[in-house]
Amino acid sequence: QVQLVESGGGSVQPGGSLRLSCAASGGTLSSYSVAWFRQAPGKDREVVAAIKINGYGTYYRDTVKGRFTISRDNGKTTVSLQMNSLNPEDTAVYYCAAGAGSLITSSLRHASSYDFWGQGTQVTVSS
Repeated sequence: QVQLVESGGGSVQPGGSLRLSCAASGGTLSSYSVAWFRQAPGKDREVVAAIKINGYGTYYRDTVKGRFTISRDNGKTTVSLQMNSLNPEDTAVYYCAAGAGSLITSSLRHASSYDFWGQGTQVTVSS
């Protein structure tokens, strides 16, 4: 059983930046494909970005391309989401999710591909 712990959420003004981190309690994420999802009030949960085990395959939803970057640290103990040029539409609870094994690219965006989920961290973008 993998327990995921997110950190780095908070409040920021439009145009600002935040960096979210996801770590596996008591272990590493080296054997998992990892994604960040978000859920805004009254909306469905949606994938934001995902990264394959090898770190070279990634997926981004269109609305965050060029602004967000998902990455693994060299020790594969954490997966980070660097979020730049934030806007109010990015306000949501952000969740880290891990899926065992190497997912194919077309599976990265689907919540059903992931076995473990964190508790979420709030990101609020407002002036």
